[in-house]
Amino acid sequence: MSEDLATLYYGTNQPVDEAQRLQAGPWSALLIDGALHEIRYRDVEVIRAVAFLVRDKDWGTCRPVLSGFEIDQTESGFRVAYRAHCTNPDGHALSYVLSMDCAGDGALSFSATVTAHDAFLTARCGFCVLHPLDGVAGVPARVEHSDGTCESVAFPALIDPWQPFKDIRSIEHDMPCGLTVRCSFAGDVFEMEDQRNWSDASFKTYSRPLALPWPFTLDAGATMTQTVTLHVEERVSAEREPLATHDCVITFETGDEPMPRLGIAVAADEIDPTLGHLSLLKELSPHQLTLSFDPTAGDGLHELERFTALQRQSAIPCVLEYALPGVDAPRAELEALSSLIAASRIELTGIVVSPSVHRQSNPPGSISPPCPALDDVYREARRAFPQLRIGGGMLSYFTELNRKRPPLELVDWTTHATCPIVHAADDRSVMQTLEAIPHITRSCRALIGAQQPYSIGPVSIGMRQNPYGSRTMPNPHGERIAMAACDPRQRALFGGAWLAGYAAALAGARIDTLTLGALTGARGLADVSDVSDVSDGVRPYPMFDVAKALARMAGATRLVCAGVIPREIACVAARDAQGQLHLLIANLTDSRQEVRFDLRGITDAPLQALAIDEQSLQGKGSDEPFRLLPAEQRITLSPFACVIATTDK
Repeated sequence: MSEDLATLYYGTNQPVDEAQRLQAGPWSALLIDGALHEIRYRDVEVIRAVAFLVRDKDWGTCRPVLSGFEIDQTESGFRVAYRAHCTNPDGHALSYVLSMDCAGDGALSFSATVTAHDAFLTARCGFCVLHPLDGVAGVPARVEHSDGTCESVAFPALIDPWQPFKDIRSIEHDMPCGLTVRCSFAGDVFEMEDQRNWSDASFKTYSRPLALPWPFTLDAGATMTQTVTLHVEERVSAEREPLATHDCVITFETGDEPMPRLGIAVAADEIDPTLGHLSLLKELSPHQLTLSFDPTAGDGLHELERFTALQRQSAIPCVLEYALPGVDAPRAELEALSSLIAASRIELTGIVVSPSVHRQSNPPGSISPPCPALDDVYREARRAFPQLRIGGGMLSYFTELNRKRPPLELVDWTTHATCPIVHAADDRSVMQTLEAIPHITRSCRALIGAQQPYSIGPVSIGMRQNPYGSRTMPNPHGERIAMAACDPRQRALFGGAWLAGYAAALAGARIDTLTLGALTGARGLADVSDVSDVSDGVRPYPMFDVAKALARMAGATRLVCAGVIPREIACVAARDAQGQLHLLIANLTDSRQEVRFDLRGITDAPLQALAIDEQSLQGKGSDEPFRLLPAEQRITLSPFACVIATTDK
């Protein structure tokens, strides 16, 4: 792939390791950057990934330098071995020797021996094993503990706020397809967390329990060895589900779920760029601005006055997102906020109130910092702002909402954010987070009930704030880095497809408002720097076009899209009150995809469509819309391309 094409797809020309397919008998896997992904047995994904990871004190990944690679593949098995060296931000080093061995008629095993060359400060050092969601969530399992006892349990159906399994020697479960999968661990104490909390599409088993102190130090000269072994058996009564084929047609049915409104978050440092590009904001036409106000970061009357200017000049309804400092009593802090709001003369439709300390995660075993009682916070918010709607939940991720579970009967709506690069930032993992979104919304609905208004956001690929450390990770070269504030894919075709997939994944959740990360900046929808080849210095990203299409759909009735292969294609369709049909189709893969759809019975009118793809970004495509007919249509989508269509008025 050329550097120019890579930049169009991913926003960066950073090279990535090509996936190498390994196969031995019924086993197959993809070797990527020293880890095995999509581990399959008879073409069924049994394990999503096995990787050896070293985290720094802020949970950032210490990226290893790999050497001495050996790959030996025969008809009866394969073996991979290499050496790795990595340093933490303090400059301290460790190395490890890792091997993977697969016998085609037996087990797939992993072994790593670590040597610390200095006193090495780390939050985690060891194997991580990811179980997929399909065929795993909700199924029974057997867990063997380190003392030899066995326990009959189940992978959680709804997202577990804590570790579903602890002190694991082995996990065994029966997949619906007829395979029994057993995963065994040695060399440390392992436990599992439900990574759907963070929108990862997996259950993760890792070593060193979080109840033990972290970060911790590996002494200079210390060594340790860990192993992971996978066994798969075929049950006699195995009944395989037929594999999905690409020869499918997307059809549509009427529904009763309204499409969410579109919101845009505005942080204090984004006020001026947003004010400077009101025409871009008008073109997008969001239904709400979410104004982030954080006294612990120094925000005060000046920031509120600038928000007032934005609110008046944009004429868009505004909600204030308030990080309650928790230093004084809730009544005193909320009364102080009320006085500032009155002095600024800003007009608000609501206030989200959440304690500032809840933006930091408190994993099991850690000590939670002091925090005012949430029922007091919400009652005092109601007292201070009797004319406004009061929102509750978390300014961080579903993780904290799931763990802290505030008394949401005291608020008018619930909200939380998501971020797809908390644990991994490779393209495959980021796109796979879309699989976890329906799990998050179902679990949240189980907490708040079916009737309470539910909003999600801010949503962006880059991380707004790191709940697990002192900082987001620097990314000066625009690479794929977990927990980075700036992610290059936000501005690329990948980002547009990902947002379309996110909107599709919200189907059934009855989301009130989907709030995106920003209009401009690292988590925004457009580059507003002085770009020489753009006359007005504004370059909308593909994500902007997708967001604009979603804004037009707000309030329209979502159609049920049947026949979609959700890992490959995203499809959102809705019909508004005027009878106009809106359609958004996106390719979620790095390969060309042929999409077939049939709108007969939904509309008789042709659709006018625009493609957002590599051709249009290079100025090689037509700016004129093309015509789609309601009868079965075939369209070919290049990697991460989107087609946005509406019926003729």
